[in-house]
Amino acid sequence: MKFSADFIASQVGGVVEGNGAVEVDSFCKIDEGHPGALSFLSNPKYTHYLYDTDASVVLVKKDFKAEHSVKATLIRVDDPYATLSALLTIVDRVVNPQPAGVESPSYVAPDVTLPEGAYVGAFAYIGESVTLGKNVKIYPQAYIGRGCVIGDDTIIYAGARIYHSCHVGKRCIIHSGAVIGADGFGFAPNPDGTYSKIPQMGNVRIDDDVEIGANTTVDRAVMGSTRVQRGVKLDNLIQVAHNVEIGHDTVMAAQAGVAGSTRIGSNCMVGGQVGFAGHITVGDRVSIGAQSGIPANIASGARVMGYPAVSIGEFGRQTVYMKRLGQLFSDVRELKNKK
Repeated sequence: MKFSADFIASQVGGVVEGNGAVEVDSFCKIDEGHPGALSFLSNPKYTHYLYDTDASVVLVKKDFKAEHSVKATLIRVDDPYATLSALLTIVDRVVNPQPAGVESPSYVAPDVTLPEGAYVGAFAYIGESVTLGKNVKIYPQAYIGRGCVIGDDTIIYAGARIYHSCHVGKRCIIHSGAVIGADGFGFAPNPDGTYSKIPQMGNVRIDDDVEIGANTTVDRAVMGSTRVQRGVKLDNLIQVAHNVEIGHDTVMAAQAGVAGSTRIGSNCMVGGQVGFAGHITVGDRVSIGAQSGIPANIASGARVMGYPAVSIGEFGRQTVYMKRLGQLFSDVRELKNKK
């Protein structure tokens, strides 16, 4: 299926610069451009690729000023990355139509009502008293435990597990291998050195428009709920412990880990492999660099990195000092030898 630059621009509110009749049928990165493909320029450090790319059409910002001639047709838009995302979404809907119906073999408890547009893949299990919203998609080998609630238009991909009594909102995406509602890590030490398990009697509540990556785990609460609020995006391989609360529109990269009863604010950005201690509070709009350790509370608006995490500026200074330590020790030894 091919689309002209003029047609694409009409759909995204863009302005064509160049040959509006040129057609594209695929997407590519700007540094891997090829004829018949549409690309985009969002990050300024990739600007030099624009002048040599073989992509037929490139999305650029409306105020972009080319320093050299460009052979590709440009479509000027407000936000190239957001526009690309919208185009990819449209194409995905066309080439990957949503399944519907119930495949066999699968198990759906007798008291469960399958709503309009629902899909249940082969070998999926849907337990008693589960409530499913319209157009939910439960892919093969997924498990939905007793008493769960799954909102409208939510997708549960193959092999995901949602334990009993958990709630998942509307338009959520739970990727393969994710486990929602497993027991939190709760054990009471005994005098003889053994441990007794503490029953985890709560659940997990996931609000609307949340995406949870492959093999990410969100543990159920001891009491009450582990909360993942609206619009949160969790990458693959993240651990969220019992009674954690993650505020709306926070994003977390892969291999982050959050210990029990910690509260993370809204609109935070968390890099990969960040570790949070338990029972701390992180404010809103906090940015945390990759591989940081967070042992204590962080105020709203902070930008931190390192272990223990300090401000970005302080981390930069510490890094410079560390690089100079070898020379410092050499200087000290030289001074001692002169005595």
